[in-house]
Amino acid sequence: MGRWAIAGALAALALTGQAARGQDTSPAPPAPELPVTEPAPAAPAPAEGAPAPAGLATLPETLAGAAGTWDLSLAGGNRRCVLTLATDTGPSGRVVRFPAGCRRALPLMAGITGWLFPGEGIRLVDRNARPLLAFSRNPDGMSLGATAESGERYNLVPLQIAAMRPPDPAAGAGSPASAASAEAAAPAPPPEGPAPGLYALDRATQKDVCRIELAASAGTEREAAPVRLQPDCRDSGITVFDPVSWRFANGHLTLKARRGHAVNLVATGDGRWRRDPEIGVAFVLRKVEP
Repeated sequence: MGRWAIAGALAALALTGQAARGQDTSPAPPAPELPVTEPAPAAPAPAEGAPAPAGLATLPETLAGAAGTWDLSLAGGNRRCVLTLATDTGPSGRVVRFPAGCRRALPLMAGITGWLFPGEGIRLVDRNARPLLAFSRNPDGMSLGATAESGERYNLVPLQIAAMRPPDPAAGAGSPASAASAEAAAPAPPPEGPAPGLYALDRATQKDVCRIELAASAGTEREAAPVRLQPDCRDSGITVFDPVSWRFANGHLTLKARRGHAVNLVATGDGRWRRDPEIGVAFVLRKVEP
């Protein structure tokens, strides 16, 4: 082997030894530090079963929000009653109003004389302020439920209450976006009362055996207006009922008989009204042309 070849081989061996020792004893040079960017925190996912945001809630959180019209029904049946929770103070809490027919549809209503809002849910109470139905939020988040002492289950659904009204527009005044949002969130307006004029009053749909004329009311919605039964009525039951006045309040049309008793009706659309609650003899009122 030549002199230069031997010298190259020795140099290669020396370099190999140095590399091996560097791997065993010398730490690797540190990597250059790079700027670290923290990721933006993700919005927490809503927990399963969590209540809806406040803007979407329809159940009241305060006494003032609970005032209005509610639908009370017996679970597992079709017996129901539309009642109004007023803010007026009565002998046993706040005043509750409902048609007389509710006592026949739901006998428990005969003992209810007021309502309370203790901070959570609604209580319908008797004359001693003892709760006959203590309502709390149902799992659906859109209604309240209560169990009576008899074991019967009742549901209470808001129809037109203060908690369902849009927020005060003064809070977002001056913003077109907030005005449009408030308009979109506004609930449907309450049903309008019947227009004065001629109506067919039947105990079966489309019979047109009796007609009544609703006169225009000269005062507020709480003041009654005259009703005139047409002379060619061919239903003796309606003739005996003999309606003499009517008024519209809280979504109900009330026909009052000459002897003092009354029938409540609710709108079903197309100028038609039906008895509410639907118990006993059916009554159907519909607008007709003279």
